[in-house]
Amino acid sequence: MRQVGGNGEGKGGSGRRRLLRITLVAFGVAVLSMVGLLAVAWFMTPIPDSTQPRATAQGSVIYYRDGKTLLARQGVNRKSVALAQVPEPVRDAVIAAENRSFYEDKGVSVTGTFRAMWSTVSGRQLQGGSTITQQMVRNYYSGLSQERSVVRKLKEVLISLKVDQSESKDWVLEQYLNTIYFGRGADGVQAAADAYFRKDVSKLTVAEGAYLAAVIQQPSRFADPQGTDLEAARSRWRSVIDGMVQTGALTSEQAAATTFPTLRKPRGIFTLKGQEGYMLDQVEAELKRRGYTDEDITQGGLKIVSTFDKNLMAAAQRAATSVLPEGTSKKVRTGLAAVDPRSGEVVAFYGGPSYDANKFDNSFSAKVQAGSTFKAYTLAAALDNGFGLDTRVNGDSPLHVTSGAEIPNSEGTSYGEINLVKATQSSVNTAFVDLGQKVGLNKVVRTAEKSGIPADQLAPHRSAATLPLGVASVSAVQNASGFATLAAGGVHRDAHVIRSVTDATGEITKIKSTAERAFAEQAAIDATYALTQVVEGGTGSAARLYDRPVAGKTGTTDKSAAVWFAGFTPQLATAVDMFRDDNKPVVVDGSALYGGTYPAQIWRAFMTEAMAGKPVKEFAEPSNYGYSPYYDDGYRSGDPDFGDGWNSGTPTPPPDETTGPDSDRYPWPDGPGDGTGEGPEDGGLGDDGDGVTGPEDNAPDDQSPPSGEGLQRGPSVGPGPQGGASRGPAGG
Repeated sequence: MRQVGGNGEGKGGSGRRRLLRITLVAFGVAVLSMVGLLAVAWFMTPIPDSTQPRATAQGSVIYYRDGKTLLARQGVNRKSVALAQVPEPVRDAVIAAENRSFYEDKGVSVTGTFRAMWSTVSGRQLQGGSTITQQMVRNYYSGLSQERSVVRKLKEVLISLKVDQSESKDWVLEQYLNTIYFGRGADGVQAAADAYFRKDVSKLTVAEGAYLAAVIQQPSRFADPQGTDLEAARSRWRSVIDGMVQTGALTSEQAAATTFPTLRKPRGIFTLKGQEGYMLDQVEAELKRRGYTDEDITQGGLKIVSTFDKNLMAAAQRAATSVLPEGTSKKVRTGLAAVDPRSGEVVAFYGGPSYDANKFDNSFSAKVQAGSTFKAYTLAAALDNGFGLDTRVNGDSPLHVTSGAEIPNSEGTSYGEINLVKATQSSVNTAFVDLGQKVGLNKVVRTAEKSGIPADQLAPHRSAATLPLGVASVSAVQNASGFATLAAGGVHRDAHVIRSVTDATGEITKIKSTAERAFAEQAAIDATYALTQVVEGGTGSAARLYDRPVAGKTGTTDKSAAVWFAGFTPQLATAVDMFRDDNKPVVVDGSALYGGTYPAQIWRAFMTEAMAGKPVKEFAEPSNYGYSPYYDDGYRSGDPDFGDGWNSGTPTPPPDETTGPDSDRYPWPDGPGDGTGEGPEDGGLGDDGDGVTGPEDNAPDDQSPPSGEGLQRGPSVGPGPQGGASRGPAGG
């Protein structure tokens, strides 16, 4: 009998076993291949030796001169902190929210990784499972990105495993807290503490730390939650608190007593107000001149202490905007700059009414002709080169120069042979042109350069007979710096706006200007004396301070295209200018201005605040102490018939000096008027006796000549006035 099926079943079983063996072998090969590939991948995937620029970038913080009051932030809003500065409850909250097994795992979550890979392959959005280590690796190291790919995810896993082996858990957590984004423009936990609660991270409460931990999951949604988003934020926050109970970070009683924190209103991280934009521009410009790059400024975590005094910046703005009457044309611009003579630090300036409307500031960028303020440099040059205050110069009008041009004084007034004090006090054009010729224009240029006026701004006018009258254009900061040289006894320190820079490692670089002598100390003292007479009884009387001496000089260019007052006390030098972008006359209340009017008043308004509470310091005595410009003992002038002088005991006024600048100082009677200043022939705040204050009372004493050597008219350069802004120099 034949058996059926036995051999067939045997053959079938044998085939299945063979197939199983083949399958097992294939699976083993696949596993070995996978292991081999993973081994190769493991050895070919080192921990990157560089970080992502954004991950470690720290924005720079700029402070006022006190080093504490915040002025602005620039770049990435991050300030990295050590883990020890982060309160333990805040760390516990983040761990409870993001990775409860953080201190026990190997840096990866196997289930979470496969879930993420499946999400990538299938396109389905599943719950993620990245550990804190994986998130840190993804955000911190270069060569990784946020793209969704299996290769990138595998690379992340391998690096996370290696980091877990090579670095401590605390190191990983510190990097994570400093790199993660919290919304509100805040990178890192320190910036987040400030953005949400206006606190340093070390001051955060349990509730506040839990909220920041809750934000990590949905930073945009929970940055400023309202309505249903607020309900979701509260729910997420509560889940973090409950998670802290589960991890043992909080007791149930502590959790129950913890209430939802009060969030501060969001604010623009880099919103600039008032003068801040102008200040930030100048700080950045100086940083770049000192070799710092844009990357250093926006990502280097610099702490920059500026030279700007917050209170004086506010005082500068008040002075520049409150003195002028309502209805003043918006085309009239005012610049103001104040420089500390002892250091060259710009302590205050006025950039303009609106940084958003016009980023070209009035005090650093805008340059207009210096007018008669430049006579201070001519005077210093003369005194530094052997001339004295008693030097006689030609004050007749007009004065003929070698080019054939005629240079007149205001209203054609002739003063005859006058000394340098009288020439300065009354701002006599012809006298200073004559002085420039006597001294040598090259020496005037050299003195101005050493005082801080850039050579390229002087170069077009260095051989012009009218150079002493201020045909060169300068900024308010440059002129303040130049007058600070006088206040510092002839020693110049370059104007600057940064006191110190501290880098991310804590290394401090202090900024100090080198002191360089521009002219002799005695020359500075004597020039200062002459400039005090401008304020006490000359064209700058409106700048007087009630409690202390002031030295200064007015300036008015041709047709009042620019008007100035620059002056100083021993502690502070300030320059004020007014001009228009279109180079038309500066007109206020229907009258063209000159330097002794609103510029001097603005200067006084600012300096009154700036000097409040400061000790009164006197200027040093000049070479001819006791000398009065209204007397001459014959020795100084070389003319024994001129009079026997102030110190002789028989004071006799010189010819044509029928009015004194101040009736309580000089023994002769005032002329017609109220006795508050000189008459119009002297260009001061005098009075012509008609009982009405007007241009005929306060007209500048040195109008520009209609033509002549060195006179120019040229277009503005850039959005503000520049050299050649007006045709002539010369205002009193």
